Amino acid sequence: MTVTTEQLGATTLLRFATAGSVDDGKSTLVGRLLHDSKSVLEDQLEAVEAVSLARGQEAPDLALLTDGLRAEREQGITIDVAYRYFATARRRFILADTPGHVQYTRNMVTGASTADLAVVLVDARNGVTEQTRRHAAVAALLRVPHVVLAVNKMDLVGYQEAVFAKIAQEFTAYAAKLGAPEITAIPISALAGANVVEPSADMPWYGGPTVLGHLETVPDSQDLTSCPARLPVQYVIRPQTPEHPDYRGYAGQIASGVLRVGEPVTVLPSGRTSVIAGIDALGESVDVAWAPQSVTVRLADDLDISRGDLIAPTAGAPATTREIEATVCHVADQPLTVGARVLIKHTTRTVKAIVKDIPSRLTLDDLSPHPDPGQLVANDIGRVLVRTAEPLAIDAYADSRRTGSFLLIDPADGTTLAAGMAGTDATGGEHAHT
Repeated sequence: MTVTTEQLGATTLLRFATAGSVDDGKSTLVGRLLHDSKSVLEDQLEAVEAVSLARGQEAPDLALLTDGLRAEREQGITIDVAYRYFATARRRFILADTPGHVQYTRNMVTGASTADLAVVLVDARNGVTEQTRRHAAVAALLRVPHVVLAVNKMDLVGYQEAVFAKIAQEFTAYAAKLGAPEITAIPISALAGANVVEPSADMPWYGGPTVLGHLETVPDSQDLTSCPARLPVQYVIRPQTPEHPDYRGYAGQIASGVLRVGEPVTVLPSGRTSVIAGIDALGESVDVAWAPQSVTVRLADDLDISRGDLIAPTAGAPATTREIEATVCHVADQPLTVGARVLIKHTTRTVKAIVKDIPSRLTLDDLSPHPDPGQLVANDIGRVLVRTAEPLAIDAYADSRRTGSFLLIDPADGTTLAAGMAGTDATGGEHAHT
């Protein structure tokens, strides 16, 4: 494969995730995208052709380009999140191909948590399933800015417009109740390559974009610099060398916003204040730094700051809280129960906490809350109230996906129990936390 100068110069980056029920054709779609956009190395394609031939298949099975684990190839299913990087002349892409099995919903949460766009596949023969609804709910909860409904296997329903229209209407109505953004519905056949990279002559009734055409042109709406500035401290740098006897810097990745030298800042949760005396980035002093750069900040005052603290401009600093009301996606095999003692990991800070209440669990069929379920089991989506042992400077997830999210962890063995979104209602609303 030859990478063109235009591809190397494609500067805008889109992160997107694929999701769908089992055998909806996610891996085939991803393989088709990579193959038809000429983003597959020749030796990769030769290996796929060899395996396909050994199985007695006449054409190469493009799903093998993404089902990289041996267990995935043997079982013919996608187990883990497979990240793929490719580029066209117009844009660079990071793709998270997530599993379709219900027991791997946790992987879909992982893949969609940083995505600008989610591609939800539906088999045209089966229509919208419970797993489709679950994926739509996760995409809405995670505030994925753009959702593409790809109605796949249109070749198996005779490319009928009525079949596509019915599925698109049902899914769009469901997603709207969740508060999801505008849905772009595209009829495709991943196996035949119809409307994936090239338009299909078999569906003249469809006048919209292909999947790749939409991916190349959808607006990049995840502007981290427009959010209030937040720097979670990852490491305190004190070299104590003859060249730098008094150097004290606070290193981390800027989660959102812009930091400037001379700006008054507050350190949380202590509430102590100072002024940014200097910013070091890539070994050089700079006056301004922005998300998602990794920097070291120096302050004018000698404050007691350690890993897990948060540095934010005094104007617009978040309030600290010990009570967090949030929506969580439960991802562990063991249930999450009222009274459970957990760890909560928020940015670089991890503190002890207790689950005070589980007010409701989301019923996926009609999006109604099931009150007082008592516990959440694997793949449940529900509301929780958590009380922390120490205060956290947490934003509402609607304001910042990075500093409004957290993990609940089992303190006994470190297992991730749930992924949480502070203040986010399971049907698109907001709840304040105090």
